[in-house]
Amino acid sequence: MVNENNASAVNLHVIRTSKSTKARGYVALMPAANSENHGATRPAKARAMRLANALRKQYPQAHCALVHRNAFELLIATILSAQATDVSVNKVTPELFRDFPDAASMAKATPAELEPYLRSIGLFRNKAKSISGTARMLVEEFGGKVPRTMEELIRLPGVARKTANVVLGNAFGLNEGFVVDTHIQRLAVRFGLAKKGDDVGTIERKLMALFPRERWCELSHELIWHGRAVCKARGGGCADDAICREFGVGCGRRE
Repeated sequence: MVNENNASAVNLHVIRTSKSTKARGYVALMPAANSENHGATRPAKARAMRLANALRKQYPQAHCALVHRNAFELLIATILSAQATDVSVNKVTPELFRDFPDAASMAKATPAELEPYLRSIGLFRNKAKSISGTARMLVEEFGGKVPRTMEELIRLPGVARKTANVVLGNAFGLNEGFVVDTHIQRLAVRFGLAKKGDDVGTIERKLMALFPRERWCELSHELIWHGRAVCKARGGGCADDAICREFGVGCGRRE
């Protein structure tokens, strides 16, 4: 089922699924399309590729900032990162994964038993419930393994498109969608890739249309690194950055 508490599940195209008898109703697979975000023109794609190549050159070491050793750890860490910094998540996961290294061990823990590990991050009680429920579902329905499809991942508690895209791209090398976090949402508008007021689903579809599929995961990291290092929500060095000066058509901070 779509996790209705996750904002990234809003305004999505929905289709019925019959893959599991336990998956009743609908699951969301793609952001809803409309005439405004259905595709991208050739000049827009060419401009987007110039931006992509500039980001690759500036951030050749860009990678997922959540520390993990396998798909299970990445899935749990990404669930915990909602409305929390990667730095704060990386502080709690070593002890968490030491005591609960896989889905089978975490599934045996109650949310109350997981809460002490998570107290330093936001919404820790809800997140304890989510990772407990996710671990149980992994054991009961997927043999303890992290599934490799969008449809299956977004059925897990606390997981919607952003989390699923992170796991698919970084753990399995599968580009099913484009990660849209707060940094990418901000930069998409500032770089003229999306419009102010576009929701997350619309922004994701526009980015998917502009950039080649094989670059989606890589680009998500490069955009996030640029958002953290230069094109920040407040302050930042846009006026002195070559990428912001050339592509930041929607950024007042580049002047």
